[in-house]
Amino acid sequence: MPCTTKPSNKDNIKLQNRKRWKINSQNFYGLPVVERRPVRSSIKRTKLRDASYRTKMNRQQENPYLRINQVDIYDTTLRDGAQGGNISFTVIDKLRISRALDDFGIQYIEGGWPGSNPKDVEFFKRAKQELHFHRAKLVAFGSTRRKGIRCEEDANLRLLLEAETPTVTIVAKSWEKQVLKVLGVSLEENLLMIEESVRYLKQFDREVMIDAEHFFDGYKQNASYALACLDAAVRGGADVLVLCDTNGGRLPWEIYEITKSVANHFTNQRIGIHCHNDMELAVSNSLSAVYAGASLVQGTMNGYGERTGNANLISIIPTLQLKMNYNVVGSKLSSLTELSRWMDEVTNVPHQPSRPYVGDCAFAHKGGLHVAAILKDEHSYQHIDPSLVGNRRRMLISELSGRGNIIDKMKQMGIVKESQLQDSEWKRRIQKILEQVKYLENKGYTFEGAEASVELMIRRTFNNYRSPFELLDFTVLTGNKRVASNETLNGTFSNEHFRSESITQATVKLGILASSSGACPIERTVCFEAAEGNGPLNAVNLALKKALVRVHAPLEHVNLQDYKVRILDNESATAAITRVMVEFYDSETKRVWSTIFAHPNIIVASVQALMDGFEYALLLRLPDCFVVPEQESPKSPIPLS
Repeated sequence: MPCTTKPSNKDNIKLQNRKRWKINSQNFYGLPVVERRPVRSSIKRTKLRDASYRTKMNRQQENPYLRINQVDIYDTTLRDGAQGGNISFTVIDKLRISRALDDFGIQYIEGGWPGSNPKDVEFFKRAKQELHFHRAKLVAFGSTRRKGIRCEEDANLRLLLEAETPTVTIVAKSWEKQVLKVLGVSLEENLLMIEESVRYLKQFDREVMIDAEHFFDGYKQNASYALACLDAAVRGGADVLVLCDTNGGRLPWEIYEITKSVANHFTNQRIGIHCHNDMELAVSNSLSAVYAGASLVQGTMNGYGERTGNANLISIIPTLQLKMNYNVVGSKLSSLTELSRWMDEVTNVPHQPSRPYVGDCAFAHKGGLHVAAILKDEHSYQHIDPSLVGNRRRMLISELSGRGNIIDKMKQMGIVKESQLQDSEWKRRIQKILEQVKYLENKGYTFEGAEASVELMIRRTFNNYRSPFELLDFTVLTGNKRVASNETLNGTFSNEHFRSESITQATVKLGILASSSGACPIERTVCFEAAEGNGPLNAVNLALKKALVRVHAPLEHVNLQDYKVRILDNESATAAITRVMVEFYDSETKRVWSTIFAHPNIIVASVQALMDGFEYALLLRLPDCFVVPEQESPKSPIPLS
């Protein structure tokens, strides 16, 4: 049947004119509009408290997908996520991400828009040979046919089919204003474009999803026409109707009421949800839609996306599985944190510590009262066990800490046992460490993001700990000099032939514990090195690494990842105390750690933070080499002040 053939009378379809759609119809195409607008929240709460109302609602006909203990996840990171600022994927990135998402258990992976750019063309071409999913379905994204042409003549639909994906998603306008002003077609033509495009793709045995763009805004303006767009997709044979909050401007109760209405209209149709995060409600709105009857959720990893982002699947997936009892990814949920941080690495986006479930601070506890309660009952201030999502509990060390924070940290380090905590010497040691933390934070330190410095501080209170190296001396020289940039023909120079060049040189002298046999270092050797850099920190870092790598080769893999400086007392001007935090990354072990130091001299603060960072790197690699065995109980701690 030609693509542009109109439905026959036997389909019981009557096209309505624009005037008819303008009326607030309560019976459009035989589909009653249950609610033109969502009821007020106060009324809703009153009804939900009424037992008879609940019984009445339970007797109503509901979408059968409401009763299925399965919600499918549709990831659109590779298309919608790539529209976020400063995010760009190579073809290789897209292939790697696709494999990772399939391994994690995502049901649908949208690869992109075939034909929209050369990168997506190459991706779908390579995907045919290189992607072999175990669970996921690869999805090609496109739009309905253009106005005034047949489906067979539409290049967009042709490219969707050439991508040879089992599933195809096409976007369609469902907001009357968008149809008339943006798409520039009549309301009748838009319905035909939807129905005919879906029917055409179904002829080639594709699973077809329809993204009803601006659906909730369209429903608020003209519910009859918004539903008519969905009805056109259903007549064409659409498998899933995806309701889109494209502008991200709807509230959770609006999403719930409208989705519930749609689910009850199309009782044998799968409903999906697609939300944007313009009001920080994309996750809440997506969950509200599921509660109302949606069985497919679209979103992106870490909420990447245009403007303020899309619905964050990293938050939605564990909530669906742990809070709403849907089977989403099964046991793979324990790798959620790893996946989130890996995605940040691939996209070159800084990790957000405050990110729910997977952030460094998601299960971090700082206040002494909170920590004391957590140690007695871990559910006191945690809504789930962090290990369920692959994260861990952290006790932050700060001026607000109590003894529990220090004890928990020492237990993590494996240097204290429960039976030793009653020993008076251990109690004195712990109290001394706590006092030192409070003293240093009062001087400008902050240990919340520098756990490596905390561990070193604790270990240095033990007489049996020996530092792997000692800074004996260092010098930094920095300045400007004029160098010749070009020579004239007669060999003479003028001011125009000179340029200024910054020169920084650093020398370091270290006493290093070394060993010629490759075993634990036992002998002290003195190393002297010099290096040039583009600034004081860079020059000192290069000189330190040159000296240390000569003795400890694995430090070659340790690099500076971040460097932050904070002036603590602005009123002191150039005499102010400077706090320096340095973040390190071991490319071999993939470990990340931070150290901190505060000093009126920014170079001294930077060098000390660097020294601590390299010392911690050796402690991670050779944990037993810098602790002298101690048979008896610990001796008195080394004075900290």
